[in-house]
Amino acid sequence: MAKDKKKDEVEKPKKSGLQAFLKKRAPFYLAAVALIVISAQSVLSEKNFENSLPEFSGEEQIAVDTLLNYNAGVESKLTVKEVIKNQIDEEYPDEKIYGHKKTVLDLSVTNVNSDEYNVILNFKSYKGDMNFDWNVNVNSQEITSNNPDSKHVIDVVTFS
Repeated sequence: MAKDKKKDEVEKPKKSGLQAFLKKRAPFYLAAVALIVISAQSVLSEKNFENSLPEFSGEEQIAVDTLLNYNAGVESKLTVKEVIKNQIDEEYPDEKIYGHKKTVLDLSVTNVNSDEYNVILNFKSYKGDMNFDWNVNVNSQEITSNNPDSKHVIDVVTFS
């Protein structure tokens, strides 16, 4: 009889402590990992001003970069991009406006002549529109405003 007990013990493999531990708790760990992934994805895919702008190619992208990074020749001053972002943030404080379903940020670039591009930035939301219209000379990096809102942005950059 003693031999029979020993055979039963030998034939039955014992479960390791780690396998039993994971088997009981695996769903909880899986749920925790899923929550972390979901929360990280929402933070990483959060929309902002830079993410909302379309990408252009060649000279058009150079015109957009020239405009948005314009700082009136002084490195420590505000740029056009910062002034526009500040205007939007002042209009929509404590809101994630770029992720709102009624928010549209439209940027179009049109070639006026060989060195000059017309850049139009339209920001539309549930509260209203902001329209900016500039002519950008790529060679001389001169920016000309075509409407009062655009002129105001350039004035803020120039006199800040």
